[in-house]
Amino acid sequence: QVQLVESGGGLVQAGGSLRLSCAASRIIFSKNVMGWYRQAPGNQRELVAHITTTGLTNYADSVKGRFTISRDNAKNTVYLQMNSLKPEDTAVYYCNLVPAFLSWGQGTQVTVSS
Repeated sequence: QVQLVESGGGLVQAGGSLRLSCAASRIIFSKNVMGWYRQAPGNQRELVAHITTTGLTNYADSVKGRFTISRDNAKNTVYLQMNSLKPEDTAVYYCNLVPAFLSWGQGTQVTVSS
């Protein structure tokens, strides 16, 4: 069974940084577009960044210039470096394929205080 395990979240002040990691079991990262999603209370889950198998990236306008997605296919891990965090970035962050075909993991909570 494929599992997605997100980590690296926490509480940070506005302007701070966090680095999220997502490790997967039994998934061939090298053959799939990977993405980071987030869901804030009362909101739908949204895709904030994704990375292709060749390393091409794309970002939601709300995070462009502040977040950087990367992947390590040898480690089956995708990362999200988040800089200049804002309170509106507060959410549970998840990784998944793009489109999100896999079952969701538990996510990692990111809380940004003002």
